Amino acid sequence: MAERCNYLWRLMATAIAFSVFGLGGVLFSLIVFPLLMLLVRRPARRIALSRRVVQISFAAFIQLMRALGILRYRIVGAEKLRRPGLLILANHPTLIDVVFLISLLPNADCIVKSSLARNPFTRGPVRASGYICNDSSEGLIEDCIHSVHDGNNLVIFPEGTRTPLDGRFTLQRGAANIAVRGRRAITPVSIRCEPRSLAKGVPWWRIPPRPMHFTIEVLDDLPVAPFLEGQSEAMAARKLTRFLHDFYLTTSSLHANPGT
Repeated sequence: MAERCNYLWRLMATAIAFSVFGLGGVLFSLIVFPLLMLLVRRPARRIALSRRVVQISFAAFIQLMRALGILRYRIVGAEKLRRPGLLILANHPTLIDVVFLISLLPNADCIVKSSLARNPFTRGPVRASGYICNDSSEGLIEDCIHSVHDGNNLVIFPEGTRTPLDGRFTLQRGAANIAVRGRRAITPVSIRCEPRSLAKGVPWWRIPPRPMHFTIEVLDDLPVAPFLEGQSEAMAARKLTRFLHDFYLTTSSLHANPGT
C-alpha cells in the first residue's frame, strides 16, 4: 500500500513539475526575455544576463524535482566546469540532461533547432541568450568553434538525440569536427540515471518504480592532439568519434552509486 501511494505521489509530482516548467517557460518568454531585449542594449551584457537567468531557472527546476521526491542526484567534478571556453560533450540518457548541465554553467551556450528561434514562445530566450541555431552543418561547426574560442562553455550531445532504452546509440561526427578543427580539448561528462526514465520514446507519465538517481561525472579533459598525429582532420574526426562512442558505451553501462 505504501509503495502504491508513493508511486501515485511521484506521478502527480512529475505532472506538477513539468507543468511548472512549461508555465515558467511561457512567462519567461512573454515577460522576462522581452524586457531583457528592450532594456539591455549591449548584446554581450544581454546575452550574459539571459544565460544567467536560464541557469538559475534550470537549477530551481532541478531542486523542485528533488524536493518533490522525483529524483536524487550526485555530481562529481563540478569544479572542472568553472573554467571558460570549454567544449563539453555528454551522453544523453534522459530528457533533462541539458537542464542539469546548464544549471551548472553560468555562461552556457548550446545548439538549438532553428525552428525554436522562430517559435513565438521560445524565440525570446533563444535570441536573448545568443544560442547557436542548427541552420547549416558547415556554418554550424564554425559557429561552435567561434563560441568556444570566445570563452563560452558549449554543451553538445554527440548522439543528437536521447539514448533509447536498449542502450544502442550512434554518434554524429559534428562534435568531433568541432574539437579537431577548433584544436580544442574536450571536457567529457558522463550522465547515468538509475532506474532509466525520460528516455527516448518514454512519455513523462511512465515513471519508474522508484525515484531516479542521477550521477553526473565531469571527467578530465581529453586532448585532441593525439588524434591529429599523422592524420587529416577528417580522419582524426572519425577516429575521435569512434573513441567517444566506446567511451560513452563504457560509462553508460556503469551503475550510479547511491547518494543524495
